[in-house]
Amino acid sequence: MPVIDHDALRRHAIARTLFPPTTLLRAIRRLGFVQADPIRAPARAQDLILMHRVKDYRAGDLEARYAKLPVEEDCLVNYGFLPREHLALMHPRTAKKAWDEDTHARAAELLAFVQQKGRTHPADALEAFSHHGRVTGYWGGELNASTQLLDGMHYRGLLRVARRDAGTRVYEAIQHALQEDSPQTRRARAEALLDLIVSLYAPLPAASLGYLTRLLGYGAPHLQAEARAVCQDAAQRYGHAKVDGERWFWPADEQPAARRHRVEMERLRFLAPFDPLVWDRRRFERLWGWAYRFAAYTPAAKRTMGHYALPMLWGDQMIGWANLKVVKARLVPDLGFIEKRPKAPVFRTALDEALYRTSAFLGLED
Repeated sequence: MPVIDHDALRRHAIARTLFPPTTLLRAIRRLGFVQADPIRAPARAQDLILMHRVKDYRAGDLEARYAKLPVEEDCLVNYGFLPREHLALMHPRTAKKAWDEDTHARAAELLAFVQQKGRTHPADALEAFSHHGRVTGYWGGELNASTQLLDGMHYRGLLRVARRDAGTRVYEAIQHALQEDSPQTRRARAEALLDLIVSLYAPLPAASLGYLTRLLGYGAPHLQAEARAVCQDAAQRYGHAKVDGERWFWPADEQPAARRHRVEMERLRFLAPFDPLVWDRRRFERLWGWAYRFAAYTPAAKRTMGHYALPMLWGDQMIGWANLKVVKARLVPDLGFIEKRPKAPVFRTALDEALYRTSAFLGLED
């Protein structure tokens, strides 16, 4: 029997998520979820994730093509993009914190406005409902109350994101189909959601699977009890093995030690902080032996890897990180290494090719 060890798990993790580039829709469906982030350094996280998985992908393609794709912006374990068919697993969604009577009334008024107007920019809602005033935002500071209310209505399934204008969400009304609410169907929906998570992030240490199950309280707060029960039964549902005393999980039909898990050993990639290969910091440290830290929201004086460090994957090793800037229409890298910078010509070639691909992705080589 092939041995399942950290080397096998590492190759499995790389091969299953860095699949051959395909179309945008097929890539999103294969991933199941693409986490979003508004920071551009040098591009948004969703674009950095898709550049490795979509043929000839360019930064901004998802936003430009979103309105014509069966894809939705919504919540799973974080906020991002997912195939439209997954919405039925989470909607109608019951928020953990109920609205008070006044908020319900304002939401009903705003919903009627969106239904009558059609696709609605937050500026339109602000103009019509300036009397709503301002409220404290999620990250401090103040927001227009109507803008925050639109966000809450989207979360509760009253609105969907129809498109983005220069990065700003434009909403339209939506009505999700009612779901049968029996114990069996609730369990089935929780199973499908856990399957989606395991498929996206496998192989997963048991502690990470438990953490992701708790994070499902964001996308499906009304299915938390069922999700915990599915997680407790993970050994019956998923493939698993103990490696150095820690249990790991993956989809039941996969074999982590299979020889078909091939890795492009001479290719170098810059990975987004929220790439499926990077997202689970616990798994990252187990597989590559060092702790990656995302520091964009950390005070500059406390950063050890820079503002928006992109882990560098060379072959099957995470050799360090890159902070990439565009200066006078040229991509400028600032590299950091866990050990010494590789001196072999093959690394220089791989780095040049990675920088060229990234420049083309950013539209700097057109």
